Amino acid sequence: MVRHATVREVAEELGVGADTIYQWIRNGELRAINVGGQVKPRWRISAAAKEEFERSRSNTPPTPVTRRRSRRSSGDVREFV
Repeated sequence: MVRHATVREVAEELGVGADTIYQWIRNGELRAINVGGQVKPRWRISAAAKEEFERSRSNTPPTPVTRRRSRRSSGDVREFV
């Protein structure tokens, strides 16, 4: 059986407040399942959803910028390679 964490548990793991978790759920950044009703929703987050969220927000190194070199040709025209 797959265990789903509560909003409070995920908030403690990520070091943020529960309001932030609710905001991420509302914005669609963090997938969650409503196990309550429409009157009083109770959200549960699967481990896979949490891992996907963490991967999407992880820092990645920037792609290196390659600079084009100019080469002078005859006359006043510059060619870029």
